[in-house]
Amino acid sequence: MPPDHPPGAADWRRALARFVAVIPHTRALELEVLEAGPEGVRLRLPWHDDLLGDAARGLVHGGVLTMLLDTACGAAVLPALPAPEVCPTLDLRIDHYRPGVAGQAIIAEARVVRVTTSVVFTEGTLRQQAGPLARGIGNFVRLGPRNTPPGFAEALFADATLDEAPFEERNDHA
Repeated sequence: MPPDHPPGAADWRRALARFVAVIPHTRALELEVLEAGPEGVRLRLPWHDDLLGDAARGLVHGGVLTMLLDTACGAAVLPALPAPEVCPTLDLRIDHYRPGVAGQAIIAEARVVRVTTSVVFTEGTLRQQAGPLARGIGNFVRLGPRNTPPGFAEALFADATLDEAPFEERNDHA
């Protein structure tokens, strides 16, 4: 059940941790939600050998950076809306500054720049110890309450453990 009061940072951190825990690839990669709220999100992708794209040079695959920016920008959308709703990616543009290097976690930060009735505009950055890796601009289409699964907000804020799949049983709305 959503909180009776406006969700605070701790509520949003738990809610988004639940959200990334039900996405198979973010769960498998152990993506962590460090901070979350209407002002933005901060995520941490711990190092895994599976993230390598160029093993000879020890570089992270570019698809990993794309996934992380998309997830961070998309996660920033939920706390910025009056009520949680499903908002799929409409467009994601990435400027790569330098490759990610093996052995280091990647930190993603994202925030909402503007919310309209139909689109949410976001920006995000990825960094490692040496500095920024990439910057992304993500636009997310608002599907609205009518096209958001019943119980979506309740599932985000439920008191159940992260091991449960709170959204899977709610796909019968189509």
